Amino acid sequence: MFRFSVRPLYLLVVTLFSFVTPTLDRVEGQQGALPVLSTIPTSNELTASVATTIWINFQEPIDPASVTNGSCWAIGRWSGPAEGLLEVVGGSSIRLTPDNPFSAGEQVMVILSEQITAVSGASIQQGGYSFLFWTQSAPATLQLTQTHNWSTRTNPAQSTRSYGGLGSDLNNDGHLDISVINEDTADVRCYLNLGNDSGQFGSMVNPPSSVNLQASPNEPADFNRDGFIDIVVCNIAADTVSVLLGNGDGTFAPQQQINVGIAPRGVAVLDVDGDGDQDVVNTNYGTGNLSILLNNGTGVFGAPTYFEGGGSGERSLATGDMNGDGLLDLVIGMINSGEIVVNLNNGDGTFTESGSRPAAGGTWMLALGDLNGDGHLDVTSVNASQDNGTTNFGNGDGTITPAIAYPADNFPLSTDVGDLDGDGDLDWVISSYLGDWFIYLNDGDGNFTFFQEILAPIAASCAVMMDVDNDQVLDLTLIDELADVVIIYQQEGSPAPEFIRGDANWDGIVDIGDVVMQLGVLFGCTAACSCPDVLDSNDDGNNDISDPIYLLMYLFSNGVVPPVPYPSCGADPTLDTLDCLFQPPCL
Repeated sequence: MFRFSVRPLYLLVVTLFSFVTPTLDRVEGQQGALPVLSTIPTSNELTASVATTIWINFQEPIDPASVTNGSCWAIGRWSGPAEGLLEVVGGSSIRLTPDNPFSAGEQVMVILSEQITAVSGASIQQGGYSFLFWTQSAPATLQLTQTHNWSTRTNPAQSTRSYGGLGSDLNNDGHLDISVINEDTADVRCYLNLGNDSGQFGSMVNPPSSVNLQASPNEPADFNRDGFIDIVVCNIAADTVSVLLGNGDGTFAPQQQINVGIAPRGVAVLDVDGDGDQDVVNTNYGTGNLSILLNNGTGVFGAPTYFEGGGSGERSLATGDMNGDGLLDLVIGMINSGEIVVNLNNGDGTFTESGSRPAAGGTWMLALGDLNGDGHLDVTSVNASQDNGTTNFGNGDGTITPAIAYPADNFPLSTDVGDLDGDGDLDWVISSYLGDWFIYLNDGDGNFTFFQEILAPIAASCAVMMDVDNDQVLDLTLIDELADVVIIYQQEGSPAPEFIRGDANWDGIVDIGDVVMQLGVLFGCTAACSCPDVLDSNDDGNNDISDPIYLLMYLFSNGVVPPVPYPSCGADPTLDTLDCLFQPPCL
């Protein structure tokens, strides 16, 4: 049995730490003068920890003065901007450590601007660098129970025609709120989460925010970088786009309304010009083109520029990196020509068609995500004319495979993907205007099996998979367009897995590999754990340097055996703030 003095033990810790520095796959396709070599999480990853630390690793040392909250930042689709510590580490890496966790199962966008430069003077590629990832949700029972519902009407006789729904933390309290976009009343009505982990919501925040006629498609953003969620809305009948800047309390400043083409039907938020802020692109179905709206950094947008998407009847729109070059591209659904067209980002504010595939009908809405686990973004669409939903797998080069069709109810018009069962892949919900909600489960390879139909009061127009009660499990927020109701279906998580205290890598034994894993987590080289309890080797209620030291003493210096539940698996008998939500925690 080895014994260590303090200094040898220190040297061992330092030596072990040297083995857990970030080593990830090289990012392909990025050709800038200052290439990005790797990121943590990786682009399009589906199982990042909600407490993940974001790393961007460059080919050469970068100028710390060029790394600011304006040139490098991240925003959760639901949780909002990730405020936290931004620093240069080791000369050639940027590390962003968020102050608060992301929401379980949400999409996160990371944005780096052209302002980032190397010590040598080299700059990042034209157009900047952006990537998406998804956080992990906990295993769930799939026992969906309707817990509450409410009407979006203030006058029972006046239809609101609630079409669009958005889950987002409007007041920065760590709980997801709900915004409902209404076509008939031309407004956005917000409902704040009570914040007691019940998944219940308060009354409508007054006054509702005005938009314009037939307001429907919408996306969240932080256009002015003030840390509050903003919303962009397409007004189909007014031929305008409305930008609503959030006040941080569930209300918004008066809209900025921008004239675009005829009948804007799809909208996407991305950094088009590489300046580090979020711009807007929308489809104009009536005009047969797309609009680009550039943000000046304060949430004020100039006049649009237009381009054609390559097909006929540009309607639905989604954004993501389809060819792995660190630029977010556009995927466009053509309702007239019945095809899905990919337009690649050129980095100079323009887009070029890279290919198309026939859809199984005219596409009404799109949603992107890695469906088959190959690291490339895939496409889900709904086709109102053929009563089906389709998937197209991305090849990673800007092209997609032929469509695979799945049955839906009558007139499907909304698609949403998320890890509903918490098994590490994206499941699928289809909403049908003349029918109900269909839930499909993914087998991990992009093959979907019908799971459940949820009956709609009249018209299932929208579904959002999000965690309304902060239990790390995705719930369903459903909106009925004609009944004008919001319906919450909650589900419970599976029982917490049994664990061995100190077994950080969950391989069933406690050994030196667990010490290395603990050091990696502590020093930011490994993604943070979803089970901090397993890292607490000495069971003092904290995750700190004392835990790997405790294990080293136990393994090599006749130290004390880690407290129960070691060596037998079982529940943690200690009452502390640490928890174990799902496994594997640190891989």
